Amino acid sequence: MNYRSTRNINQEAVSAAQAIKQGLCNDGGLFMPEEIPALTLDDIKALSEKDYAQRAAYILSLFLSDYTYEELLADCSEAYSEKRFKGGAAPLATLNDNTSVLELWHGPTSAFKDMALQIMPRLLSRALTKTGEERTAFILVATSGDTGKAALEGYRDVDKVKITVFYPVDGVSRVQKLQMATQEGENVSVCAVIGNFDDAQNGVKKIFSDKEMANKLNENGYFLSSANSINWGRLAPQIAYYVSAYCDLVAEGKIELGEKMNVCVPTGNFGNIFAAYIAKRMGLPINKFVCASNKNNILTTFLNEGTYDRNREFFTTMSPSMDILISSNLERLLYLLGGSERTASYMKDLAEKGVYTVDADIKAALDAEFAGYYADEAECAETIKNTFKNGYLCDTHTAVAICAAKKYQEHSGDNTHMVVASTASPYKFAADVYASIEPKEFTDDYEALPCLNELSGVGIPEGLATLLSKEIRFEKVIEAADMPKEVLFELGIQ
Repeated sequence: MNYRSTRNINQEAVSAAQAIKQGLCNDGGLFMPEEIPALTLDDIKALSEKDYAQRAAYILSLFLSDYTYEELLADCSEAYSEKRFKGGAAPLATLNDNTSVLELWHGPTSAFKDMALQIMPRLLSRALTKTGEERTAFILVATSGDTGKAALEGYRDVDKVKITVFYPVDGVSRVQKLQMATQEGENVSVCAVIGNFDDAQNGVKKIFSDKEMANKLNENGYFLSSANSINWGRLAPQIAYYVSAYCDLVAEGKIELGEKMNVCVPTGNFGNIFAAYIAKRMGLPINKFVCASNKNNILTTFLNEGTYDRNREFFTTMSPSMDILISSNLERLLYLLGGSERTASYMKDLAEKGVYTVDADIKAALDAEFAGYYADEAECAETIKNTFKNGYLCDTHTAVAICAAKKYQEHSGDNTHMVVASTASPYKFAADVYASIEPKEFTDDYEALPCLNELSGVGIPEGLATLLSKEIRFEKVIEAADMPKEVLFELGIQ
């Protein structure tokens, strides 16, 4: 299984290990496998009798052909152990008769990013060996909140790896900021950027495409790689979530083997929902993808109208991980639906004009597979309140998805069993969750933790409960234009 760029199918193919090591294609495109492997109903039946680590190892083995199944199983067993995922990796909870919640946040940082970022460093470590790499991998990350902490935790003190995370200074919650600012590890650094997530993301992309920077890093024994979902090693593990969810629905008797399920994902960068789409292309019985957006509903507009336009007002919301106007992984979907030439053209228009409109055949393909809905701030709060009254406590991002799923079900009349991806513990955004249930003002999310615990009776994750007792290590704030200088400073390069 080799990988090519979404923007140039004629570019030389690379192995899975090389794609994971490199992160981004030389032409700025994203790596995609040359073909999508098949998953049969017999495979799904067999996986239904396995644990999560075994399911994930099998799915990864289909895509990462230069890794052995034994290597992947060893890494998955360690990554998804009970020690790291208290309460289990990707368990299903019941919301109502035809809706289940896929809880992806039981890992060390209480966010779904742990599901990929506990396994990804192991994949990269093996990739360095498999490709004969002697330089140190420098992981560069832009985060809207959860990816940063999960990447820092996953890569801390990993041999031959350094990692720097940039985040928008006012675009993350205090809990998220504390998680990153107190990160332990000798090979980690964190820096805030003045601006929003897209400013940080664009800064990272510019560094990746800067040949002079690459040469300077190479001369000093470093090369750039990414932990964002633009890296295939981050995206591939996400495919297993949805295979596992389907297996559990079958095992629990909620659906019959071969019966379809629907999937609703709260998304900003489009990686998580695209992973579900890949699972369907493999053969997983999925009927419809509901793409859930918050007030920054650029994806809803795109799916409904076929025009992607980032020249719009940006909103800071109570679901900050979705406060994004450039959905990087949408490029991979466009590539599968329209090929590399059209994808390159769309991405050129996006970079130069901030807008593109897809052709009619692509729009028709989107209409057949996807439905776009969004929840504004009032709807998000109301969903949190009503869901809690019905016995389930959810965070602000999951509430957006629950609201969107309900809208889709009401508008379409589709009663196919819905799996809603739950992407964070409610305690990551405790102040907004509490205030949505009962009016109360808090200074920040950390102050709200014990209050939400008393209100709900749901336990506070250990990693969040102890944040204030940890040392603040990273407090630097810079302009986005200074990100390249910061990278060189952190590596001690003049």
